[in-house]
Formats: sequence, C-alpha cells, structure tokens
Amino acid sequence: MIYTDKQRSITIREMEKFKISLAALKENDFNEPRLYKLLKESYRGQIFRFESDIVEYDMLKAGELTLKKVTSLDELPRVLVQARVASGRTQTDLAHELGVKPQQIQRYETSQYHSASLARLIEISNILDVHVESLFDLDDKSKSGEYSWKNVDAFDWRRLPAPEMISRGWFDVAPDKNTIPALKAYFRRAANPFFAQTFHRTKVRSGGSLNEYALLAWQVRVLELAREAVEKKNIPRFVWDERWVKDLVPLTRLDDGPQRVVDVLAEHGIVLITEDNLSQTYLDGAAMLNDDDRPVIGLTLRYDSLDRFWFVLFHELGHVFHHLVNLARYDFLDDDEVESGDRFEKEADDFAVKYLLPSEVWEQCSSRKTVSEEAVREDAERFDLSASIIAGRIRRERNDYELLDSLAGEGDVRSHFA
Repeated sequence: MIYTDKQRSITIREMEKFKISLAALKENDFNEPRLYKLLKESYRGQIFRFESDIVEYDMLKAGELTLKKVTSLDELPRVLVQARVASGRTQTDLAHELGVKPQQIQRYETSQYHSASLARLIEISNILDVHVESLFDLDDKSKSGEYSWKNVDAFDWRRLPAPEMISRGWFDVAPDKNTIPALKAYFRRAANPFFAQTFHRTKVRSGGSLNEYALLAWQVRVLELAREAVEKKNIPRFVWDERWVKDLVPLTRLDDGPQRVVDVLAEHGIVLITEDNLSQTYLDGAAMLNDDDRPVIGLTLRYDSLDRFWFVLFHELGHVFHHLVNLARYDFLDDDEVESGDRFEKEADDFAVKYLLPSEVWEQCSSRKTVSEEAVREDAERFDLSASIIAGRIRRERNDYELLDSLAGEGDVRSHFA
C-alpha cells in the first residue's frame, strides 16, 4: 500500500523497471520453458501489485473510493491509512492533530499500527471519522463500496455458500467429506491460473445488505465459464476501440438479438456470460478482466425483460471501455436499481444512454410526455429504434417498472440463454 506522494513516485519508478525487465524476457534465452513462464508470471504479478497500489492511492486522494467493507478487525490498520489519504491529510497533518512528531505516524503506518495502543487507535479513528460498525455495512447514502481481501490467508472459506454452489453443480463433494478442501480445489480450478488475484479489489453498487463471499463465488463461476468460452470459440484478444459498439444497437430490434450479441461481442474479444444470482446477492451485471486481460461481462438476468437486458449490457460495456483497462483490475458489480453518485457508475450510465437512446433523439420523442403504447410504437418506428429501449427509458426515469410491460419485453430474455 502507498502512504505518501513520495512513495507513489518510487512505486512508479520500480514498476517501470519491472516492465522493462518483462519486455526483455525472451523464451529462447531459457533452457527450461517452465522457468521462463514462472519468471514472466512473477514480473506480471509484481507489476499488477504496483498498478493496484497506485490506482488505489489516486482514487483515495481524489475521493473516488469509499471505504466500506473488511473481513476482520485485522483490516483496521489498512482502513485507517486509506481514511487518512482519502481525507486529504498527510502524515504530518495527522501528527499535528495528535500532537506527535510526523515520524511517529510514519512508524504507526509502516508497522500496521502494531505499536499503537488501543486508546491511540480510538483517537485516530475518531479524527478520521472511522467507525468500526461502519466497516461491515454499505453506507445508506452511497450504496457503493469496495470489497477486498489482503490475501488467501485472510479468506474465511466457511462463509462461502457451498450448499448452493454444490446444488448448482459447480463442484461435487461426498456427504461424509469436509467441504473446505473441495471448495479450495474448485477455486483453484475455476480461477486458474490467477487464483490469488481473484481476491483483488471489487467495487460494488447495491441496494441491499450483501454477502461478499457469495459475490466472490459468483464471480469465480463467471470467470470459469468465460475461460471455457474462450477455449471453445477461440475468442480473439480485446482491442480498445469502441467504434463498433454502435453496430450492436440494430440487434435490439431483432427477436434473437440477445443471442446474436454474444457472438458479436466475442468477435471483438469480449466474453458475455449469464449466470443466476446466488442468495444474498443483488446484482444485475458485472464487468471484470480474466487472467488473460480479456473483458468479461456477467449478467444475472435477475429481471427477465429486454429493456433491462440491453441497458445493463451497455452499462457494463461502459465499464469495459472507460474503467477496466485503466483501473488495474478493479471489478465492477452492479445493482441496476440503485441510483449512485459514483463517478464510474455515472460514466457507465452515460455510455449506455449515448448508444441506446441519445439525448438528441430522446428529446424529440413524444412518448416522453404522452406515455402510451401507441406513442412509444410511433417513436420507435420514427427513429428506427426498438420499442423496448424507449419503454425502458420511460420506466427508468419514472421509476415505475410496471409501466409498458408489453413493450419492455417482459419474459423475452431468459429463453435465449436456457
């Protein structure tokens, strides 16, 4: 973790050294291919850690990352450092408020507050407005936060929804056997070869109390299915170029559009996977990178309607093109029903609106004011759009998802992904 601007600069310099070393690696220089692969993955892993630390520090300083979830009080030292950076305080600033020398704060943070007394931890927590109970619940105002585990050792395997995972056929375990070894084996298989990196940072937008272990299990399943799809369909590498996204819009007018979009995305290096929610998760979609840095979009089809399907899909595409590559493996898990002031969610929303129903078209739609099936159909024909897109925009803006059911494509999505 980065504590200061000076450390950030040092981290960047070290990261560049590793990038140069990685670029210089040549497989022909090694007698053992296995040694070349191990060294390559070691360099990639170190670069990943540097990138993650830099992104986290920058997001904290910019006020773009909220501190919401840790798995134990062992995480409190990390949260205190994050809260200090997010508040705009330097180590010197905090030292001044505590009446101690800056070197003392540096020692505290470097040692993960091991030398700090309970009284001092409470004092610092009060200054930084960190409350223990708030570490375990999503804030009612933002409904957005970060989930992460430091490493595999900090992971409590007992909290995974193993019975539900087994009932879905994700893995098997004999009735008289311990489930934990089977869970670990499943995670290694499903998330291979970057098992440890499955535990990286995840930004979640949700309107309910979440089971973060169930969220992670769902993610791992999506990554497993994505890897199978890549191998089966020989999906090419992803190239950052959104000009082709406009070609997806005509698919919204086709009866088999949801099926076709899977192949079109695959042609451009993006894997689309549908997988039902696990219990205690409230998700509509997610955007993440697989171990090959290929974008993966996961949809739960929680609401079986075309308007939701298309909006959530384009929202996640917004994350793919605007956030995934730049945010060093921050994954995005979204509950579409939640309004969020989060910059990243707004940018993804704007991306979806830009392609599905641009503002210059929406302003000319008579159905904005005269809400009726006939008006929606007329606007759809006039602007060569799917009626479900216009109906969805009306339902979304009015927060009434019982409106225009017959035009929103209720019950018309799941059948394509049976």
